[in-house]
Amino acid sequence: MYKVIAFIALSIPVVIISWRSIFSFKHHGLYRFLTWECILWLGVNNAAYWFEDPFGMKQIISWIFLFYSIYPVTAGMLLMNKMGKPDKTREDSLHTFEKTTELIETGIFKYIRHPLYSSLLFLTWGIFFKHTTVTLLVITLLSTVFLFATALIEEKENIAFFGEKYKEYMKRTKMFVPFLI
Repeated sequence: MYKVIAFIALSIPVVIISWRSIFSFKHHGLYRFLTWECILWLGVNNAAYWFEDPFGMKQIISWIFLFYSIYPVTAGMLLMNKMGKPDKTREDSLHTFEKTTELIETGIFKYIRHPLYSSLLFLTWGIFFKHTTVTLLVITLLSTVFLFATALIEEKENIAFFGEKYKEYMKRTKMFVPFLI
């Protein structure tokens, strides 16, 4: 029961942050919200196992994923804040940092189009490896599917905004993991 209460309590700020985009199926915000909810569920369910068997293989894999998840979000946010040139007139359901008018093609964006989602992907799998169960694997796979849906819908939005320039950018970069996906 405490897990459900913790999940609901932690979901409140996520709902507050996401409220403008939760009910919009044509924008990426709904699927990103669902990803965050999956990550919260994983975190609540695996909190008790965070430091269990610290040198076990699953824990080592978990910590590698968790530590790596810090880099894409940090590098992506720094570049977006530095080079993105926010435009408050762009798409109402977007957060301010997403309302960029410049396509960023340097730094981490030279290799992957969605560093923030890449970070969430590694965070999801990092939390999952803390304590693996079939149920949590399903939640992890759902989170992964929601992240792909988020990225695909955002790419349609970016093509609509940036046009052919974004299509060319897509040909040179991967979605989440440099040289792989």
